Amino acid sequence: MTTSKPATWFWIVSGIALLWNLLGVMAYMAQVTMSPEALHALPENERTLIETTPSWATGAFAVAVWGGTLGALLLLLRRTVATPILIVSLVGVVVQMIHAFFISNSIEVYGPGGMAMPAMVMIFAIFLIWFSRRATASGWMR
Repeated sequence: MTTSKPATWFWIVSGIALLWNLLGVMAYMAQVTMSPEALHALPENERTLIETTPSWATGAFAVAVWGGTLGALLLLLRRTVATPILIVSLVGVVVQMIHAFFISNSIEVYGPGGMAMPAMVMIFAIFLIWFSRRATASGWMR
């Protein structure tokens, strides 16, 4: 299999993907390392939502953000293994969203506007899988 030089937009999209996923890592780390003082400073409904999040949902969050970050890094390294890693990340996103929208009361806590970011996360995760497959098909990955 031979590889060709990627288009400039490949590098731009891959860089944006890495930055996006690093923001997700920051959000994850902020949630799992939140001090008791910071937790108690939240409104009661938000604090309850965080305190009652099961470990499997937090684990799905970890898989989503760390998998997405690794997948984006692998895109920048032009490795075909980025695609399966990004698929695992998407599975983490889906599991996390199932908890957020169907098991917990996050919509009641954050309101309808609270669905915007999760929707963007889902769309971007799906886009990155498509993008990595396109990059592989274009011969840019090895």
